[in-house]
Amino acid sequence: MSQISANRIQESRVSRYRCLIVEDEKDFGTMLVSFLEVEGWLVHWCCDCSSAMQTLEKQSFDLVILDNHLPDGLGAQLYARVSNQLPDVPVIMITGEPDLRNAVQLTRHGLFDYLIKPLDVESLTECLTRVRRKLESQSGPPVQGGMFFKSAAMRRMHMEISRAAGFPNATVLLVGETGSGKDVAARELHRMTRELHPQHKELVSVNCAAVPSDIFESELFGSEKGAFTGADKKRNGLIAAADGGTLFLDEITEMPLDLQAKLLRFLESRVFRSLGSTVEQVFRGRIVAATNRDLDQEVRAGRFREDLKFRIDVLTIALPPLRERRDEIPGLAQHLLAGLAETYGVATPILQAPDLDLLTHYSFPGNVRELRNILERALLMMDPISGRLQFDRRLFPDSRENPPQSPVVSKSGHNTPDTKARIPDPQPAPIVDHGRELTPIEAQEYELIRQAILDSNGGIRRAAAIVGLSPQSLLRRLSKWPELHELARQSGGR
Repeated sequence: MSQISANRIQESRVSRYRCLIVEDEKDFGTMLVSFLEVEGWLVHWCCDCSSAMQTLEKQSFDLVILDNHLPDGLGAQLYARVSNQLPDVPVIMITGEPDLRNAVQLTRHGLFDYLIKPLDVESLTECLTRVRRKLESQSGPPVQGGMFFKSAAMRRMHMEISRAAGFPNATVLLVGETGSGKDVAARELHRMTRELHPQHKELVSVNCAAVPSDIFESELFGSEKGAFTGADKKRNGLIAAADGGTLFLDEITEMPLDLQAKLLRFLESRVFRSLGSTVEQVFRGRIVAATNRDLDQEVRAGRFREDLKFRIDVLTIALPPLRERRDEIPGLAQHLLAGLAETYGVATPILQAPDLDLLTHYSFPGNVRELRNILERALLMMDPISGRLQFDRRLFPDSRENPPQSPVVSKSGHNTPDTKARIPDPQPAPIVDHGRELTPIEAQEYELIRQAILDSNGGIRRAAAIVGLSPQSLLRRLSKWPELHELARQSGGR
């Protein structure tokens, strides 16, 4: 529908804003989805009001586009429900039966724009540009303290952190799977606490699994000179260092049982003594504990004191695993990739559609930590000539044992409503080409182009946009592999 330069496509994919389309006309919906995807949007398509509301309860979106006449209601009625649930999300209504009075009334109630079928491409392009400007000006990047808050689950978690920050001495328990970001959440809680209470001092962290049990007590409480063999001078412990600020006890379930009793007394009284001292000191600050284990199960197994569990389980904040907030993966991955590129002193690559498809449909048992490791491996394997990431399933440690799940994807590449299936693994590239063995880079290029042709329904321009090439460059590559050229022809490409 429009001529989009490769640079513009790459720029738009950095943000990867999400759009929900509610449209019951198949041909028009397909055209609209294709146009937005080329513009860099992640698109979900529903055909009626009911499925749209169900989708909005499970996923977050940056833009909603509504048809006015839907099988189970009017778009105007759906707009009232959407605007009530998501007051800050822009909504565009498209209709084939314009009603000036209705358009004026909806606009007065906050409708972003009102477009008329047959759709004018320039009007839609201009409208989407204004939407992007609005989104970019609202709150800047959707990241604070190293955490993303686009999904509903993460927004709820951030609200809980914000409430806890108002009580600088309250004990907080962070629970979540390995790699889900408990340490980042602790730093974010500390940052927000200092914003509300500038007198709040430093954050002191201790990994309970990394400190040897024989020195744990002295590390935590401190020691006087001569308190034990080798104690040749007075040494302050981590509790004293965190006084007036935050003490973060990561992996608290790894703490030795005998020390758990002493920690319990400290938490109850906020008073402690260093080893070898008779002088009591008062701790005035916050205790944050974190664990990736089920505390009730640890108590039943006799590895964790029940009374200590009750003492630390005051304000509990649960971190959702990455697989429950997949809509954050594109933005989070690009954010992490930018940091890694800065560390290694290279230009930041742009994640392409095939890369994002692999990432968003992977289960990530290691959560954000695993995502970062995968991106780092991909960056280190990057093709130095093209600057493209060498992205395939070999980067995913458990992809064979735990194949990715995804919704059904239509030929145009967008999600279809209320359907579930598994995307088949990509077919391997040929090992040889005209008697010559393919290099790993050539095999990867072959597979990326093949998948792009399938995703674009054989459209050369759209396939070229997906892999970041000009149509002319893609055609030159197709001339090397006649089977791919035939695949594009059979798929209807021109």
